[in-house]
Amino acid sequence: MQADWKILLSYLVDIPLEKAATTENPYLELCLRKGQYCLSTKNAIYSYGLRYDNFRRFFQRFDWSSIPADSVVLLLGFGLGSVPYMIEKTFKRQFQYVGLELDPVISGWARRYTLPSLQSPVHLETGDAMAYVENSQQQFDLVIVDIFLDDKVPPAFGQADFLQSLKNLLKKGGLVLVNRLYLLEEDQRETSDFLETVFKAVFPTASAVTVGGNQILKNTP
Repeated sequence: MQADWKILLSYLVDIPLEKAATTENPYLELCLRKGQYCLSTKNAIYSYGLRYDNFRRFFQRFDWSSIPADSVVLLLGFGLGSVPYMIEKTFKRQFQYVGLELDPVISGWARRYTLPSLQSPVHLETGDAMAYVENSQQQFDLVIVDIFLDDKVPPAFGQADFLQSLKNLLKKGGLVLVNRLYLLEEDQRETSDFLETVFKAVFPTASAVTVGGNQILKNTP
């Protein structure tokens, strides 16, 4: 919990909190910005509390009644935990979470800065999301994929085999949400190609919701 004066000052200037260079992320910075924890790399924002706009805009349109109150949610690419934080604080839903975060520094910061403020139970693992989905026996009502290294999606997470592994983890009627870039012309072309040629090969009735410079791809249970 940050002091009130730091929170107020953060609406004028960023308040630096942490910096690190890791094997996974050569540049990481955590600051307090406009009252929220903001985790960024050189070219991307990984987490931004209640201001993580791509998911905030998507969730504003989302039919929350489609997700059972006792849902178990898998979040691949946990970051600082903006997604469960937003779902609980803004949209007033509490679910059970399993989170996967590759970078041990980021997962450490999540445990320090975000998890203590959540009432929703979160089991956060530090490890490879691909290995997890290929080996997990647990079933989920909702799977959210928010995996980036800086501003790129690692190629393995754009393959049909990965999506099929996700599909195998879904309970009947379960939902998959995949966050992809959609800002530049190249991003739009790559995401559209991924949706039409890969995502729909596994989830034939899939669709996309454009939220600023991103698209959230989703299956239709």
